[in-house]
Amino acid sequence: MSTPTIGFIGAGNMATSLIGGMLQQNIKASQILASDRTAEQVERLGKQFGIRTSTNNDLLAAECDVLVLAVKPQVMQAVCRALSAQRKPGQLIISIAAGISCASLEKWLGEGSAIVRCMPNTPSLRRQGVSGLFANAQVSDTQKQQTEAILNAVGISLWLEREELIDAVTAVSGSGPAYFFYMMEAMTAAGEQLGLPRDTAERLTLFTALGAADMAVHSDVDAAELRRRVCSPGGTTERAINSFAEDDLPAIVARAMQAAAARAAEMTKELA
Repeated sequence: MSTPTIGFIGAGNMATSLIGGMLQQNIKASQILASDRTAEQVERLGKQFGIRTSTNNDLLAAECDVLVLAVKPQVMQAVCRALSAQRKPGQLIISIAAGISCASLEKWLGEGSAIVRCMPNTPSLRRQGVSGLFANAQVSDTQKQQTEAILNAVGISLWLEREELIDAVTAVSGSGPAYFFYMMEAMTAAGEQLGLPRDTAERLTLFTALGAADMAVHSDVDAAELRRRVCSPGGTTERAINSFAEDDLPAIVARAMQAAAARAAEMTKELA
């Protein structure tokens, strides 16, 4: 599979992360373009990565085989409508904007557009991301492979069979980093209350989280079994887990994630 010419419209953190990851995967800088309305932003990106940049979206629309739309959801309609008359035939569109459906994108870009919706998450900035992907019927197998090559440069990607499952992905992994950050905040504060200096409590918490995640990712058993292995009968960990269970932690988590998914669905309707 030949490497396509890839254009990024919007040159913020996620675009920067994806471009940096692709270059580490041996995609040539000459095959990547980026545009942004802020001249300073694209100049910085050009100097950092040696890619071609512009403040004119039409240049990318006419030249690139793949367009990655990395703009805010609130301006997506205007950006797409401006691009619709300039686009290269057979072009793949990858949208990383939350709450914008394939139907809306196709309406704004033109009927028959090949569109992939992507829900990445912020650990992509550390090449540790996970992205949920949904392709409309116009996306070819080759274009799916091209999408994977882009998103897998900053982590892993998983295909979804139904577009509405993007809302569930948003609740699990899109918003998910904040849930773990919240837990880290709480553990750090609790460590302080137990008498630890704040910086000690914080480092203990962060590296415990890192180690636990690494164990879970590389284990041949699920998280429930890993938890059971740490819980010695009558021990300290079992006492803490029992306290979580008494407060019905699973139900708390489920309600929070249902709220996130519901808000994602609301945003899709609002932004249509």
